[in-house]
Amino acid sequence: MRLAIIGAGKWGQALYHAYQQNNEVVITSRSSKDIENFVTLDEALDCEYLIMAIPAQAVRGWMEENFKDRNQKLLVAAKGIEVQTGNFLNEVYGSFVEADRLAFISGPSFAAEVQNSLPTALKISSTNLALAEVYAKALPSFIKGYVDSDVIGAEVAGAYKNVIAIAGGVCDGLALGNNARAALISRGLVEMTRFGEHFGAKSETFLSLGGAGDLFLTASSELSRNYRVGFGLAKGKTLEMILEELGEVAEGIPTTKALYTIAKKEDIYLPIADEVDKMLEGKDPMVCVRDLLNG
Repeated sequence: MRLAIIGAGKWGQALYHAYQQNNEVVITSRSSKDIENFVTLDEALDCEYLIMAIPAQAVRGWMEENFKDRNQKLLVAAKGIEVQTGNFLNEVYGSFVEADRLAFISGPSFAAEVQNSLPTALKISSTNLALAEVYAKALPSFIKGYVDSDVIGAEVAGAYKNVIAIAGGVCDGLALGNNARAALISRGLVEMTRFGEHFGAKSETFLSLGGAGDLFLTASSELSRNYRVGFGLAKGKTLEMILEELGEVAEGIPTTKALYTIAKKEDIYLPIADEVDKMLEGKDPMVCVRDLLNG
């Protein structure tokens, strides 16, 4: 199988490491990187199978400016909701590519651990199960691949867990204890399920690798960028300071904004996402905790 990774950030490079074990893989990005098999964008787009590791908020602009449709199949590796429109990524990519050429990867997977070939389990979701199987079977032996057809569920879970991860970082940054973190994560799971079901996702998706699995990992580890955003807020740092220290995209920030807007429009009860949004706007984290407990 010959495929190309579009985007050479940490997750893009981790997927490059994984997929090159059993396949012919090239990689490209906006700026040149010293990576084996780094190619031009045009060379990458010649591959039949693509893995799109472009940050969620940059997808539409990138596709408009750079994508050349050669009947490729796309595996979307980013997670998030487009903040300007409230569109899920399947809707954004669906503006350029038919649904049966799209698949979405999710599951508990820190890039550093995939890069080190540590055991991992991931899920590939697509309305085209045959395509999902192609991407799953191309995974290396240290990654167990599962497939399903609930694209909306995978999208919501992958995006929402980053918002709960910000709250998890706040919880630990304030030293609220294990009881509080467990309560936060479990209620976060309920909240993301409520949101997903509103848009037609299957409830069981949120108990799977891409739901509970990814949520538990991301909301409780300093390896998570979004967790570190929350931890920094709890320590009194400004959002600007935190992002400068990270030097990377934290998708939970724009996703929180998108969730807040969607919840108001659709009248969906999202108390944790609501308080995270207020924290990002400057509300004192401890006051947010108090208001959640008393809400």
